[in-house]
Amino acid sequence: MSSKSPDLEIAREIPVDADAVGQRLDQFLVQHLPDVSRSRVQQWIERGLVQVNGASVKASWKMRADERVRVLGDPAPEPIRAEAEDIPLDIIYEDEHLVVIHKPAGMMVHAGSGATEEARSRGTLVNALLHYFGDAGALSSVSGPIRPGIVHRLDKQTSGLILVAKNDRAHRRLAEMFSGRRIEKTYIALVHGHVARDTGTLDAAISRDRVHRTRMTTRRSGGRSAISHYRVQERITGAFGKFTLLEVRIETGRTHQIRVHLSSIGHPVVGDTLYGAPENVSPVAILVPKSGKAATPRARRQPAHSTESFALNRNFLHAAQLRFLHPETGKQMEFRVPLPADLAATLQHIRASIPLGITDTI
Repeated sequence: MSSKSPDLEIAREIPVDADAVGQRLDQFLVQHLPDVSRSRVQQWIERGLVQVNGASVKASWKMRADERVRVLGDPAPEPIRAEAEDIPLDIIYEDEHLVVIHKPAGMMVHAGSGATEEARSRGTLVNALLHYFGDAGALSSVSGPIRPGIVHRLDKQTSGLILVAKNDRAHRRLAEMFSGRRIEKTYIALVHGHVARDTGTLDAAISRDRVHRTRMTTRRSGGRSAISHYRVQERITGAFGKFTLLEVRIETGRTHQIRVHLSSIGHPVVGDTLYGAPENVSPVAILVPKSGKAATPRARRQPAHSTESFALNRNFLHAAQLRFLHPETGKQMEFRVPLPADLAATLQHIRASIPLGITDTI
């Protein structure tokens, strides 16, 4: 270990107890500093702002009994800049006050975390908006220079409708509508398993997972209120197992809300490996009828050898509909977009795997 350390005032000092012995240093700090991300902790360590018994060590350092960890400061991250990029936009509606855009999966809404400045601040919806309008002044400034025009967000791997404000007056009114739950957002989700009830409401507060900082959870107390309503559109049983196609309307807009809520009841969104979905969807053993007769409880169970595994490289979650009153005119506005090609193809692939004579009652 190097004894060199920055001459900074000690901000925190954390003793290592018996339960932490053998943990990596970065994991140890994330558990003891629940409001700090792991990437932030690693940045502190790389800059020499973390000491173990007075010396700087690596993030992979394994904790030992009776050590003391000192955090010497909070280094400022490299600045993030929002710059124009020539990225196509699928504009559904535009007037002098707002724009409704169909965001593709894989696009972040605005600059965020990343290993490099390019990873953090390139290829976002904001970059595309700045190119389309030619000037940040053509968008609202309420959310600051990194998020011009952004009133709400969608996860990077969620496709669908997003609302953008072109001036501060429209932005504030739309924000009030969102906080007052007067904007209706409806999603389409495909989940693993058969959801038992045709309709339901999931009312469980959401907070960040203490251990896995990229995850949210409903299992901690003191989280933020979150309400999701679902309605079953279709139940599917086939060579890949059981699935349910859902329409989900959310009253609140918490991080990963739909994904966390559905996972919490045992039905993770297809493709959502962060919340329990398998990386590859594989054929399962299915009931097949004997000699072409209708399936019975005595029908033999055999694997569906004729179907290959497949992977969906995103979450099967699509923001399909927006309904709200126009912030200036008060007119009822409603927009809906169909499933994008990748989700439609996945759904058709699963439907097509249904063997003849097999129903969802089996």
